[in-house]
Amino acid sequence: MKLNADLGRRAVALTDELPWQWSPDRSVQRRMLDRDGEEVARATSLVKYPAGSSFPAHQHGAGEEFLVLEGVFSDEFGDYPAGTYVRNPPGSAHSPSSREGCLIFVKLRQFDPEDLERVVVDTSTEDFSPTRHPGLVALELHRFSSEHVRILRAEAPATLEDLRWPGGAEYLVLSGELADDNGRYPAGAWLRLPSGSRQRLRVSSDAVFYLKTGHLISGGA
Repeated sequence: MKLNADLGRRAVALTDELPWQWSPDRSVQRRMLDRDGEEVARATSLVKYPAGSSFPAHQHGAGEEFLVLEGVFSDEFGDYPAGTYVRNPPGSAHSPSSREGCLIFVKLRQFDPEDLERVVVDTSTEDFSPTRHPGLVALELHRFSSEHVRILRAEAPATLEDLRWPGGAEYLVLSGELADDNGRYPAGAWLRLPSGSRQRLRVSSDAVFYLKTGHLISGGA
């Protein structure tokens, strides 16, 4: 399966408008954002766990990154409430479940093979730091080589001029609304910009968003 699989092209999705699709074993539902492969695939998705559900034990041969958006995600290593960011490195394995149900934003097989650190960040307990842009604060989640992952909060109205993404950029709008010269991105919008992109970003209402940059520098993470 190929869905927004060309990392050299701009891609955008309004996730609230996408259909939910059951996994083959009908344990979870997915809204697919990008995908290159079948069940073992480089993929970016929203994944919904119904209350009391579990997913079969599996290994992440090329790594897994996720952000818990709603509810509590669990595995044998702990419970991860909404706002928790997790990186399970290449070669890791777990048996995920959710007692009350949860929604996660997940990226599979998009790690640098040398990035072997497991990361868990509860963003609700961490302090955001000012950036060079007034009204914009950032919470650092992970850095490795050219890859940089953050949660940002932006006060409206604001315009961030001439942003340059030599290694590409990927957004998930968690609340509020962003816009650029190509469109508007309300809460739930996902946007991927290829390497070499330039952007003028406008904050039309106070916004919180996930931003990952530098991971598309050579056509993949």
